[in-house]
Amino acid sequence: MLPSPQSELAEETLKDPYIFDFITLTENIREADLERELIGKITRFLLELGAGFAFVGNQYHLHIGGDDFYIDLLFYNTKLRCYFVIELKTGGFKPEYAGKLNFYLSAVDDLLKTEVDKPSIGIILCKEKNKMVAEYALRDMTKPIGISEYKLFSGLPDDLRKALPEIENLEWLE
Repeated sequence: MLPSPQSELAEETLKDPYIFDFITLTENIREADLERELIGKITRFLLELGAGFAFVGNQYHLHIGGDDFYIDLLFYNTKLRCYFVIELKTGGFKPEYAGKLNFYLSAVDDLLKTEVDKPSIGIILCKEKNKMVAEYALRDMTKPIGISEYKLFSGLPDDLRKALPEIENLEWLE
């Protein structure tokens, strides 16, 4: 949904999946625990996001129409010159998440974005996604939204690890 060249830069910036193997949580975690771990290891998280990201805040407060709303994670990308709104979901993707993120993007563009900033970009980071459901949820949206999965572990699968020789057996190669 972004004009060129920002659309190409945004596409290069987004990953799927994001690897959070620096987090010491199990698979069954709450969103608040995931957010706390990511903020506690913000340097590693910024490296995983990629170049140009600056952390603005977590549970970023927006007061709109007399109601309070909280963005899970808010970043600014210095290369793209735009805000990144990240919503964390510890389960599978649901279509209603796109509507919530669209709302946040509109609010950030109205309340935070300046005339030199480009339109904000949203990312829903979820444990898993059904690509067909995600496609339908985003099809008629006009805001730039990406849906990415995250992985807590990037190690070798057990069956592959067992098939490889132990490190002690490889020391002679040094």
